[in-house]
Amino acid sequence: MFSMSAKKVSSDRRRSRPIEPKKMNSRSKYIAVAALVIVVIIASVLILLYANSGDNQPEVKNPVAVFDTSLGEFKVELFKDKVPKTCENFEKLVNDGFYDGMIFHRVMDDFMIQAGNTYPDGSTKESPYGNIDFESDSSLLHVDGAISMASTGWGVGGSAQFFICDGAQSGLDGGYAVFGVTISGIDVVRDIADEPHDSSYGSVGGGRPTSEDIIINSITIE
Repeated sequence: MFSMSAKKVSSDRRRSRPIEPKKMNSRSKYIAVAALVIVVIIASVLILLYANSGDNQPEVKNPVAVFDTSLGEFKVELFKDKVPKTCENFEKLVNDGFYDGMIFHRVMDDFMIQAGNTYPDGSTKESPYGNIDFESDSSLLHVDGAISMASTGWGVGGSAQFFICDGAQSGLDGGYAVFGVTISGIDVVRDIADEPHDSSYGSVGGGRPTSEDIIINSITIE
C-alpha cells in the first residue's frame, strides 16, 4: 500500500510541473531583432519628416508694388498674408491702371503722403469696387514707410485712397488699415513729403503741393 501511494504522488508531481517554453533558435532571434530595428528606423524617419514638414514647404512671398513717380521710384511690400482683402482690393486697382496719372494730392513733412483719387487738373475718380470692410491686424503698425488705407474716419473701411507714413505715426494704429511697408526708395517718400503745400486740409494739416504736381506715372505688382 505504501509503495503504491508513493508512486501515485510521484506521478502526480510530474504531471503538475509547469511546461517550460521552447527556447528560440538563433534564426528566430535574428528575425525578431531585425524586425525591431526596421520598426525603429521607420518611426524615426516619420518623426523627422513630420518635424520638418513646415521647413520643406515653399516660402510664400508677399507681392511688391513698384511706384514710378515724377520724383523717383519706391517699392512697397504688401502684407497679403495678414490683410488679404485690403491687398487684393489694391492689387485689382493697380492692375486696372486706376492710379496711373494721379497725383499725391496731400503731403506733409513728418506725417504722410496721400493719393488715390485726384488728377493734376483737379478732377477725381472713384473706385469701381466701392468701399471695402475695415481690415486690421494688431501686428501691423504705422511705422516709418507704412502704407495704409485712407478713409472717412476711425475704423472705417476705405476704397482707393491710401497714404504712406513719413516717420512713425503711432497715433493712427488701430484706426486705419495698414497693408504694407516701403522696402526701398524711402528717400523718394521723404522728398514728396517735403514739398511745399497749401492749406487745403485746414486744421488737419497738409495739402496739395504748390511747387509742382507729383505724379504717379504707374504702379506695377512684382
